[in-house]
Amino acid sequence: MIISNVSLSCAHCPGGAAGGTAATDAYEEVSGSLPPPSLSPTGHLVVAVCLGFIGAVGFLSNFLVITLFCRYRALRTPMNLLLVSISVSDLLVSVLGTPFSFAASTQGRWLIGRAGCVWYGFINACLGIVSLISLAVLSYERYCTMMTPTMANGRDYRSALGGICFSWLYSVAWTVPPLLGWSRYGPEGPGTTCSVDWKTQTRNNVSYIVCLFTFCLALPFGVILYSYGKLLHAIRQVRSVSSVVSRRREQRVLVMVVTMVVCYLVCWLPYGVAALLATFGPHDFLTPEASITPSLLAKFSTVINPFIYIFMNKQFYRCFMAFFSCSTPEQGSTLKTFSRVTKTLRTNRQDKEPQVSAPAPSSAMPTPNSVHESSQGANHVDASPTNRDRGAPQTPAAAAASLKPKLILVAHYRE
Repeated sequence: MIISNVSLSCAHCPGGAAGGTAATDAYEEVSGSLPPPSLSPTGHLVVAVCLGFIGAVGFLSNFLVITLFCRYRALRTPMNLLLVSISVSDLLVSVLGTPFSFAASTQGRWLIGRAGCVWYGFINACLGIVSLISLAVLSYERYCTMMTPTMANGRDYRSALGGICFSWLYSVAWTVPPLLGWSRYGPEGPGTTCSVDWKTQTRNNVSYIVCLFTFCLALPFGVILYSYGKLLHAIRQVRSVSSVVSRRREQRVLVMVVTMVVCYLVCWLPYGVAALLATFGPHDFLTPEASITPSLLAKFSTVINPFIYIFMNKQFYRCFMAFFSCSTPEQGSTLKTFSRVTKTLRTNRQDKEPQVSAPAPSSAMPTPNSVHESSQGANHVDASPTNRDRGAPQTPAAAAASLKPKLILVAHYRE
């Protein structure tokens, strides 16, 4: 059942008409308009429970990630630094945003006035965009690191710090304009949360929303699809080198990519669609229930991000288990694991000799280390033309060593 904020407030105050007037004035102070249809008391209670769960679990999981990163030196890698940046933004949402919307939902109305509404809208929009852009930067960094023809330096933080600074500055650049007059922040949905003003259909407001949707939602998603698509394509190119290892790696990366893309769409696509419908659709097209649900899904990303991007990471998982068992992490969490796909170098087009690949190790079950060793061995093969011009008979091993290899395994990856 849908009731107004007026009747909801009257149910909790002795003076019915007076209470309704106070609720109306409070909403006018925030939005400058009459209160829209709101949720029933039961609806507000359900939203409050959801927000309480999101805030508590989001805070604990992201705080645990930051604690593990600070405690274990093995986790302090450039790639993990990007993951921690995502956790910091999600943790700040749980501290600076969710408690206020939770308190408002318990009372059925916004509690901290217009200035608090603008502050809440700015903080949540800024931190949400930080999370989105960081996910795109993370995917692009993984793609670039995989395709680098040399082993990445595990202590070079310049690119990771650059990506983190870019994520935060990019977010601030897109969330400050409503404070300066390009659109504005105001009540959202049933009036218990605040965000960008999606409903005012003026040229000033619509232009900002279109740009925000394009550059802060569609563009990061495009970068994620491109980067992980290229990553999977690169993995499939090396099946002939080590079919068993490559197939397992491809399946693991494919599951990770599909999970990340699906969760990204589930958390953020409904919110983007609801915002566009509120902007370009008929007035009051979305019901309070339809408008608050996408907002809850977007906030739920603060809970699901640590589990997808952190606890699916083998290094973090080993340290997580060691942290709760009061033991030292397994040795695998401190060893350098190179499980990047190999990269095929371009062959010289002027050389008309038949292409050969580096000899595979003779073991029945190749491992990532054996593939790595064979790639290093391929770089030191004696391909002197003097030996090839001699007519002396050669053994099969010597014949393979005398030919210049065309496939060199050079790329490395740290999980």
